[in-house]
Amino acid sequence: MNPSLLLLRRSEIASVLTLADCIPAVEEAFRMRADGKALAPGLMHIDADGGEFHIKGGGLRLDDRTYVGLKANGGFFRNKELFGLPAIQGVIILFDGTNGTPLAVMDSIEITILRTGAATAAAAKRLARADADTATICGCGNQGRVQLRALKLVRPNLVRAFAYDASAETARVFAADMSAELGLEVVPAPELESAARHSQIIVTCTPSRKPYLMRAFVRPGTFIAAVGADSPDKRELDPALLADASVFVDILDQSAHVGELHHALDAGLLTIDNVRGELGDLIAGRIPGRTSDEEITIFDSTGTALQDTAAAAAAYLEAVRRGLGQRIVLNS
Repeated sequence: MNPSLLLLRRSEIASVLTLADCIPAVEEAFRMRADGKALAPGLMHIDADGGEFHIKGGGLRLDDRTYVGLKANGGFFRNKELFGLPAIQGVIILFDGTNGTPLAVMDSIEITILRTGAATAAAAKRLARADADTATICGCGNQGRVQLRALKLVRPNLVRAFAYDASAETARVFAADMSAELGLEVVPAPELESAARHSQIIVTCTPSRKPYLMRAFVRPGTFIAAVGADSPDKRELDPALLADASVFVDILDQSAHVGELHHALDAGLLTIDNVRGELGDLIAGRIPGRTSDEEITIFDSTGTALQDTAAAAAAYLEAVRRGLGQRIVLNS
């Protein structure tokens, strides 16, 4: 018998997978890593003319089946102005991890957006102050939107957000759209320092290659989700911030090579032993989260294949249940 492969478009994935679905799936993936039930993830980075590629792979043992996901994403951050294309696009291939059979090929954009927001939500639940009511979102593209949606799902006291972006018009549109969607007071922030000083939660999700969130901007008790640094040359945080904070990571080895942690280590401001632990250990209750209202906590979110695989498997199973997608036989 020749098994068929399911092709899923972005619109089909969006119809079967919500952010609310993705948060528990991603939490379970990290918990499985902490419990030793996940396959070791891998990461490859390739520089290209005008951009870069990330290839990530990992596997999870879900119910009675092992799933392995491979994601190849291109990041070309002038795409919109040059070609009218998304800055990040790619595919995820989902495999049966018990016999190597390809199960599905799916667009990666929706899954990448949702699973990244889900990881921030999982961290914010445990690392942000319970009374946090104001957030600053740095980077007002698609990822900034899902980050604010994710925070609103897990931080019910949130009533206000600042929108900071290199483009004042992008920040203005973001503020108007997200205010209407979430019922929050979202306002454009023409400069970051004042917004950050008035926030208990800060999310950085830009393609920056130099730090812009400085230590002096951040008040005691702030939770920071550092999302943008997912390759060795990207950075958003002043390394001195990490030296003064409790640092949590998605995957320690990966963060040490491509995340904000990487730059703090290179600067000699931290050692690996200073990292409090991985998100999976936090979710599993093996390490404490926030220990005081004055503590600055940082989640270094480099993005993992475990998140991709968890989200892709959930989308695949629901698409199969609903009869969505196109079937093809590769080895006919």
